[in-house]
Amino acid sequence: MTTMRLLILCLCLLVASGCLPNMQDQSRLEPFEASEFFADDASARPLPVGAIPAGRAAAPAGFYTGRTAGGELLEAFPFPVTEDILQQGQTQFGVFCTPCHGLSGEGNGIIVEHGFSPPPSFYSERLQQAPAGHFVEVMTFGVGQMYSYADRVPTEDRWAIAAYIQALQGRNPVD
Repeated sequence: MTTMRLLILCLCLLVASGCLPNMQDQSRLEPFEASEFFADDASARPLPVGAIPAGRAAAPAGFYTGRTAGGELLEAFPFPVTEDILQQGQTQFGVFCTPCHGLSGEGNGIIVEHGFSPPPSFYSERLQQAPAGHFVEVMTFGVGQMYSYADRVPTEDRWAIAAYIQALQGRNPVD
């Protein structure tokens, strides 16, 4: 029994010796820190053309931003708009958009009652003419007093909300 205890003690000491401070204090470079390793003095390499960020699948041009590579706002949705998509858009609109835009999209949400300036109505002539990509772009990057919702609302849901907004406006986004 004493031999077994001695063996366990030796094993514990061996494992603990592998965790010396010099292992956690290895030299490394912070992102964008200068380095003499590469000819351009950068510590990181540029992303290859066409690289897709982790967690994102390949998608049609403009799917994540609402604009094509040429800078044009997308008119059409990147996937078929169904009744399920509209229902998803209505649900997400209710969660993220109604505090400012109100249930009807007229810009009369609860924030207006608390002294904030009202957002534009979705029924204004300018927004009645706006393509779907406009709404996705605004949700992605924010504009004016509206901040970006890119980290709160997944891209697919932003498109669903855009479809629901068009349905509120009396347009028929259903394929």
